Amino acid sequence: MKNEHVISGLIAKRAELAGRIEFAQAELRQMLIDVDSLDATIRLFDPDIDLMEIKPKPLPARNQAFRGEVSRIVLGTLRKAGKPLPTHEIALHVMASRSLNTADKPLLRIVSKRVGAGLRHYRKLGLIQSIAGPNQTLLWEVIP
Repeated sequence: MKNEHVISGLIAKRAELAGRIEFAQAELRQMLIDVDSLDATIRLFDPDIDLMEIKPKPLPARNQAFRGEVSRIVLGTLRKAGKPLPTHEIALHVMASRSLNTADKPLLRIVSKRVGAGLRHYRKLGLIQSIAGPNQTLLWEVIP
């Protein structure tokens, strides 16, 4: 069969998604049990409460990337730059590529820490190197 590698990749992706669905269903089931328990406890303290008046609290986006997405952005940014870049600048490229708010300072700190961890990982693998920059910063570049 000439498309064997394509079919095996699609089968693996389907198995991954099916596993994620099962996990999400189990998590949803547990959350429903937890909400029922909370409702029962609230009714112990206030039997006349209308629980339907309690509005759900929206959760912020998790800013979760797809597997390997950030690595591709980081390594691509370093390749295109042609010069060593600091972690902060690489993190800004990652945020811009993922359509995240680059003005959000707390998020920028989180992304910078994650990018830094990835950079150190790729340094251990011998894909990139760090050099000393100004003000005790590390500059990163791809090893030719």
